[in-house]
Amino acid sequence: MPNNLKSTDQLPIGQVAERSGVTISAIHFYEREGLIFSTRNAGNHRQFSRDVLRRLAFIRASQRVGIPLANIKEALDELPLKRTPKEADWAKVGKQWHKVLSAQIEYLVRVRDDLSTCIGCGCLSFQRCQLVNPDDAMSTEGPGARRLQPGTPRPDRT
Repeated sequence: MPNNLKSTDQLPIGQVAERSGVTISAIHFYEREGLIFSTRNAGNHRQFSRDVLRRLAFIRASQRVGIPLANIKEALDELPLKRTPKEADWAKVGKQWHKVLSAQIEYLVRVRDDLSTCIGCGCLSFQRCQLVNPDDAMSTEGPGARRLQPGTPRPDRT
């Protein structure tokens, strides 16, 4: 931490952007969406408490694994404002997200393993599709990649 900053200092938006690696426009967006919060100084400039750095790191890490912003906001709403979350705070969020991340991992494994075979799209262009989805039977289940939808059975490995 630079010598001229104290732990109680508020950070201007430029410094938040520099320290977090998040663009100023993204910081504005996250604030509009209620993911982070600022106050205004006497000159009407945004000022952020230090805990925003951890919140921004959490947002970016969550986005990298495909978590929607609505879910990120929901998790952040569980964390305290105006102070750095403690270990127990993060443990609560981690417990909630374990299920979400496990489902995401399962989906990614399914995509990785099934993308080169029948994904149930109804194209019937592969010989394998003729075996797994003869006569486009999956069309009765709805549009799109039916075999890659969460909760659908995996194709036979014949």
